[in-house]
Amino acid sequence: MKVILLEDVKTLGKKGEIVNVSDGYARNFILPKKLGLEANTKNLNDLKLQKANADKVAKEQLEAAKELAGKLEAGKVELSIKTGEGGKAFGSVSSKEIAAAVKEQMGYDVDKKKIQLKESIKTLGTHDVPVKLHAKVTASLKVVVTEA
Repeated sequence: MKVILLEDVKTLGKKGEIVNVSDGYARNFILPKKLGLEANTKNLNDLKLQKANADKVAKEQLEAAKELAGKLEAGKVELSIKTGEGGKAFGSVSSKEIAAAVKEQMGYDVDKKKIQLKESIKTLGTHDVPVKLHAKVTASLKVVVTEA
């Protein structure tokens, strides 16, 4: 019997796959536990529509990420930190502060987890900070750190 998996099944396959299993296994395990559906024409058509919808949503998210990346790369964010004698900085600029500054100065919501700082910024000047907006899209944000 052919079955469309609704969830990942360890020995069979991943969600959305069509697998061939014995009739008893399907009737006694897969179907009662709602791990899969019988692969009839209606269910196959529903699966096809769900995959098409998921592809469309993924494409829209990629386009939105590319658009936001262009806007982030065109602009810059200014932050100020306290400094002591000789320009030595007290503290540092973290990804949380950069995310808050992007929201305040540019009006875009960027999650602090998407800002990929190797370590906090501890020096004055202009820094390029990578922001991973999507699996395929990484923008470079200019962060200008000035003396407070």
